[in-house]
Amino acid sequence: MGELRDSARQRLRDAIVDAARARTVAVGWDAVRMGGVATAAGVSRQTVYNEFGSKAGLAEALARREVDRFVAEVRGALDAHGDDVRAGAYAAIRHTLASAADNPLVKAILTSARGGSDELLPYLTTRAELVLTESSDALLEWAGKHLPDADQAALAFAADTVVRLVVSHIVLPKAPVEATAEALADLTVHLFLSAARPTS
Repeated sequence: MGELRDSARQRLRDAIVDAARARTVAVGWDAVRMGGVATAAGVSRQTVYNEFGSKAGLAEALARREVDRFVAEVRGALDAHGDDVRAGAYAAIRHTLASAADNPLVKAILTSARGGSDELLPYLTTRAELVLTESSDALLEWAGKHLPDADQAALAFAADTVVRLVVSHIVLPKAPVEATAEALADLTVHLFLSAARPTS
C-alpha cells in the first residue's frame, strides 16, 4: 500500500515538474506562476505548494531533473570510447555543449535571464552546485578508472576545473561547438596527465 502511495505521489510530482518545464520553455522562468503550473498539471495550486513548498522549491526540482538527465548522457558519452581518454573527453564535452545549445529549457533560462533575474540561471553559473557537483563526480569517476595511480586531489581539481570551463562556455559561447570541444578536450587530457604524473 505504501509503495502504491509513493508511486502515485512520484507521478504527481513528475506531472507538476513536466508542466513547469513546459511553461519555462514557453514563457521563461520569471513569468512562470504556480497557479499556471497547477492548471497545466491538472491539479490545484495548493497541491503544487504542498509538494514543493515554494517556487524556489519547484525550481530546484526542475533543475535537479535536468541535471540528472544531463549527467546520465555525459556518462554515456564518456564510457562509449573505452580507454581512449581524449576521445571520451571530446565526446562528452561536445555532447554537453551541443545539448545545452539545443536544450529548449536551457535556452529559455538563458534568454529570460538576459532581461531579468531568473531564479534558474544560478544553477548554470556561479551557484551551480547541482551541475558542478554531479558533473565533476561523473568526470572524476571516469578519469579514476583510466588513471588509477593519479593523485586523487589533483584529479578532482582537474575534473572540477574542466566542468567549470564547460559551463562557462555554455553560458557565454565564444566559438563553434566543435572548436571549443577540441580545445577543452586537449586541456582535459593535459590536466589529467599532469595529475597522473608522479611528483618528485
